[in-house]
Amino acid sequence: MRVLRGKVYFLVVVLLVTAFVSPFQSSDANAAQITTRSLQLLTGGGGDGGSLPAGTVNHRFTFDIVGGQTIGSLRFEYCTVASVVACTAPTGMTGTDGTTNATFGGESGSEVTGFAMGVRTANSFILTRVAASASAGDTVSVQANGVENPTTANYTFFVRISTYPTTDGSGTATDTGSVAASTANPIQLSGVMPESLIFCTGGTISAPGGIPNCASATSGTVNFNQLFSPTDTATATSQMAASTNALYGYVITINGPTLTSGSSTIPPMSPVLANAPVASTPGISQFGINLRANTTAVSTVAVGADVASAPNGTDLRGQPATNYNTVDNFKFVTAGDIVARSDNGGAGPTNAQLFTASYIVNVAGNQLAGTYATTLTYVCTPTF
Repeated sequence: MRVLRGKVYFLVVVLLVTAFVSPFQSSDANAAQITTRSLQLLTGGGGDGGSLPAGTVNHRFTFDIVGGQTIGSLRFEYCTVASVVACTAPTGMTGTDGTTNATFGGESGSEVTGFAMGVRTANSFILTRVAASASAGDTVSVQANGVENPTTANYTFFVRISTYPTTDGSGTATDTGSVAASTANPIQLSGVMPESLIFCTGGTISAPGGIPNCASATSGTVNFNQLFSPTDTATATSQMAASTNALYGYVITINGPTLTSGSSTIPPMSPVLANAPVASTPGISQFGINLRANTTAVSTVAVGADVASAPNGTDLRGQPATNYNTVDNFKFVTAGDIVARSDNGGAGPTNAQLFTASYIVNVAGNQLAGTYATTLTYVCTPTF
């Protein structure tokens, strides 16, 4: 206050205060923050991966109610930023894309239920239900199907979630919160499986875990278990493993002569009736093989083993051929006979299996002395 020439003047200052309120917060300034909220991107019905850019996928939202309230609707708004400023639709979520054609995908695991799809735009949708109370801590778990992701790869977008007591998302929101998600470049892998045949032979082949390991195959030099005798059967074994992805499987043939020493031979156990194998008979000169686990009826020592793993007609098809598949009966043909094939359940591809070839020798009392030997070659032929 100033006094001038006896007059009193008052100076009045009026302060005008203007408050700025962001467009997003104007209708829900008193809303509480939704807790434990998440958005999971799920593969859609057409097989598009959940985070595929422009993919038609499913979006599952999960969050907890903060306090007791009436809920009649939920609003989900897709934006380029979480909050504060006005919502701008993410790239590609405009026009008839985005959530325009979204459908309600269910509420499995939700404690707040009864929702159905309401109004939709390209970047928002409302789930509506008959307004009812919800308790603090109740979980909401709802899914929208047929959402078209933003079109940009490796792109982060946000969804603003609001709860309303009204059934159409109008009025002031009770609670709000945002979740973030990202599209991602699909990783496209390709590889080529070529035509495959794994085949090996040796004195022994190990099979750790039941799978033959050809790297473990030992030398193919095999000795019989004893001297040849007119009163006893000499035995020996070798092994082979095979697998193939050939559509029509494989056949394994044996090739080579019978045992010889100079000009003396031990006759092969050639079939005499219907190509069938024959039994071992000590005191008669004979040489033969089979691919079975034989018994002591043949020798003082049981010889051989059945194919491992056993054929099951699906992924394990290898089995001894008919004339090499009879316990205690043997055969040898010098002209390349089929001893095994992958035809259990029908000819076809098979995983690796281990075969054990059992060899027997009987000799007559007049068999000439000498070192008897032969070189046998097994050939595995796949048909693709």
